[in-house]
Amino acid sequence: MLKHLYIKNYALIDVLDIDFATGFSVITGETGAGKSIILGAIGLLLGQRADSKAVKTNTQKCTIEARFDISRYGLKAWFEDNDLDCDEDECIIRRELTAAGKSRAFINDTPTSLQLMRELGEMLVDVHSQHQNLLLQKEDFQVNVLDIIADNGKQKEAYSKAFAAYRKAENDLKAMREQISLTRENEEFMRFQLNELANADLKEDEQEALEQEQEAATHTEDIKTILFETNTILNDENSGALAALYLANQKLESAARLYPAIKDLSERMSSSFIELKDIAQETEAVAEDIDFNPERLAFINERLDTIYSLQRKFHKNTIAELIEEQRNLQEAIDNIDNSDTALADLEAATEKALLDAKAKADKLTETRQKTTAKVEKAIRGSLEALGMPNVEFKIEITKDELSAKGQDRVAFLFSANKGMAPRPVAQVASGGEIARLMLSLKALISGAVKLPTIIFDEIDTGVSGRVAEKMADIMRQMGNADRQVISITHLPQIAALGTHHYKVEKHDTQEGTTSVMRQLADDERINEIAQMLSGSDITEAARTNAKALLKM
Repeated sequence: MLKHLYIKNYALIDVLDIDFATGFSVITGETGAGKSIILGAIGLLLGQRADSKAVKTNTQKCTIEARFDISRYGLKAWFEDNDLDCDEDECIIRRELTAAGKSRAFINDTPTSLQLMRELGEMLVDVHSQHQNLLLQKEDFQVNVLDIIADNGKQKEAYSKAFAAYRKAENDLKAMREQISLTRENEEFMRFQLNELANADLKEDEQEALEQEQEAATHTEDIKTILFETNTILNDENSGALAALYLANQKLESAARLYPAIKDLSERMSSSFIELKDIAQETEAVAEDIDFNPERLAFINERLDTIYSLQRKFHKNTIAELIEEQRNLQEAIDNIDNSDTALADLEAATEKALLDAKAKADKLTETRQKTTAKVEKAIRGSLEALGMPNVEFKIEITKDELSAKGQDRVAFLFSANKGMAPRPVAQVASGGEIARLMLSLKALISGAVKLPTIIFDEIDTGVSGRVAEKMADIMRQMGNADRQVISITHLPQIAALGTHHYKVEKHDTQEGTTSVMRQLADDERINEIAQMLSGSDITEAARTNAKALLKM
């Protein structure tokens, strides 16, 4: 329930700071006084898009804040699921908008997204404006009304899961058929490519080894010459490194016998001589073993040409990528070879999912069909009380293809005149008749949904007199059921039945025009309703009439 509303620097409002009570309240005021501005501010709290033009002229920021009593609505789990601070008795929603166009949203002083603010708002407030009457033309709205009264949430959830599973299976089947068609078009070429790669018998590390061997084979003579020259440098009798090292080693050994402190140097020298001598022998052996093999080089060149050609053809850089391509081609060919079996399996799975979805849809249809008589009776009774003694209201359910809503097409059929067959509401109902029908539906829905606050924005359009009084009775009854109903109205018959009465006024000041809203005392209500009855010149007769309406 909306307990308090605070608005600062929004449109024509300087500051609005007002309390609201439970039950049925009315808001009145002349056209253009600012009732729609207040409704727009509440809309921002419900997550609607903001416009920086709404910030009052010559100010930098507007603030809109509402405090709600949520003690009876079990919202703790929602707050916990969304990591928001929770006071089980009260919730504060705030929206800030700057002249520069920046918007911020808060729930219990925690910054939040508009999506979360919108979710919470839908659980706290239902704003019914005149354009919502157009919902009667939409089939989704009619289905939703029926589902709310049917209280078929479990059946809807079961169907939604089954329908989603069916659509997934159907999409998977379509994708497989398209893939099979595409691959079969290229099957011959893919088999040729696979054979080409398979015949190449590629090994993952082969290319690097062959390139290294090719490099060595191409420079065989250069390598042999280098090895022989290295051996000569080491083994030359006159100037070879080994001869010099041998002589140095002998001298160091002699010195070590006389001076033991250099024994370690002598041993290191001896080890170096032995190592170098071994190197000399190996260079000689390797040089003698190296032999140019033109047949091997030709094989290497041919093999590398094959690898390079395949890499260019398949746009790959490594053998590993070619092998991966081979695996992919093999998998695609295997899929073609096994496609009939796989396709049959998926077709069977899709058919099974379809049958399951249809079975769940039948159960959903059954809940709707069981509810139609109840809804029809309640709406007819409400409309008869609202001045339609000959009204006919029927709900027509026809079978259609499966969709997200089930397999049902729902149509509200209406006739206000005796002897006229009911037809779709949008085709035959006048503005006033639609307003009365929407109020009846809202009253029925509100009993099922238990929404804390309902705001009617001129739902009385197109009605007057006794009908308006009956509409007010319905709204008052809705407000008496632990609910808060607020009606923005131009009709004195409705205003008079409000438990609480607020008036919106527009004042001209030196700084500009401002809108204010205040709660009226009993004597002020008499004057306000008298003015609604007679215009700006309030007569005593109008005051007497106003008192009668107020039952004062």
